[in-house]
This record gives sequence, C-alpha cells and structure tokens, in this order.
Amino acid sequence: MRSNIAIIDYQAGNLRSVQKALEECGANAQITANAAAIAAADGVVFPGQGACDASMRSIRERGLYDVIRQSIDSGKPFLGVCLGLQLLLESSEEGDEACLAILNGSTKRLPPDKTEQVGLKIPHMGWNSVSLSLDHPVFDGIPPESYFYFVHSYYADPENKAVVAGITNYGIDFCSAVAWDNVAAVQFHPEKSGALGLQLYRNFLTLVEKSHGAPTARVLANEADLG
Repeated sequence: MRSNIAIIDYQAGNLRSVQKALEECGANAQITANAAAIAAADGVVFPGQGACDASMRSIRERGLYDVIRQSIDSGKPFLGVCLGLQLLLESSEEGDEACLAILNGSTKRLPPDKTEQVGLKIPHMGWNSVSLSLDHPVFDGIPPESYFYFVHSYYADPENKAVVAGITNYGIDFCSAVAWDNVAAVQFHPEKSGALGLQLYRNFLTLVEKSHGAPTARVLANEADLG
C-alpha cells in the first residue's frame, strides 16, 4: 500500500514539483493546508521557495503552526526542503517574523564579501557538492560527496552542530542538511537533483513505511535536550 504523504501548503512555491517527484517514487502525495489531513498522514514534507516573513504569516493564518510542530514531536517522518529547512530555526535575517523554533539558531544571508567579491553570484543557483557527515536513513545509498541543485540566498545556521548532516561551500562553508531522529531537512532541491534527489525521496518513503504504526516519541533536537 502506498504511503500517504502530506505536503504542507502555506502558499510557498515549488510544491507541485515536489509532489510529482514523490508520486514518481511511489507515494500518494497530497498538497494540503488541512491540519487534520496533515496529522493523519504517514509522513510530512515541508518544502517551499519564498520569503520568510510572508511564509510565517501564512503558516499562522492557515492554522499550520501547531500541526507542524506536533508532526515533528509525534515521531512521524518529517522532511523539510529549501525554505522548509530555514523556517525550522528561531529567526531569519530576511525578516522580522519569528520562525518555528524547532532548532535553536537563525537563518543568515550568504555574505556578499565572501561570495560576490570572488565571482560567486547571489542567489546561489545551480549544482554544488554536499559533504554528508551523519548516518541517517534519508541519506542511505547516497555517496558522502554528492552533487545537488540549489536555489537560495540564505542558509540555516543551527546552534547545535550535532544535527548538521551536510556541509556545502559557496564562498563559505554552510549547513546544507540537518537530521535527527524522525526529521531531516535539506537546503537543496531533491526534486531538481536527478537520480540522487529521487533516491533521497525514496529513502524518506522507506523511513515512512518502517515507521508506520511505530510508537511516537518526543523529539529532541537542541543541545540542552541532547545533552
């Protein structure tokens, strides 16, 4: 039986391409802003392209703030993509709205003095390598130095470096993936990254299948929690 995946609709871009990729990998993937549907799903994907402030306002206006946090706390497999990684932190240099605060830390702008002055344009757009450093099921079968497709001007900077699963260099080394327990989130776009991107989505669906019906657990992701 195909896993039911909720793709959270908070009026961000790129949701349809994520849905298409998940369906290609065998999922029943629904784009939804319905909190009950998200809570009932076997797994949750939180993608998006857009601005932090507008996205957080939409999340609150649509009543999605609590169900996102509850999905993570439940132990249900949860995958963030691009903006869906950045919004997991407490705040963003892009705006003034408070973010989800799943992870301590902030989202920062790629520094022009480290990028544009050496001929690297912002936004960071195109293929780049990801150095994977954590053993997490979402990255099974993916070589530790792999190329994925990026489109972004900001990057997540979590305080707890133990959750950093991937590093990419673009003038500076920045966090391009995090993972812990039932959660993974990536700055790059798996749905635009060819075979390896689809492998990541298949791995997520495998995690969903293995987790279906498993007991829930309180998820801890910050330094004090893990200590």
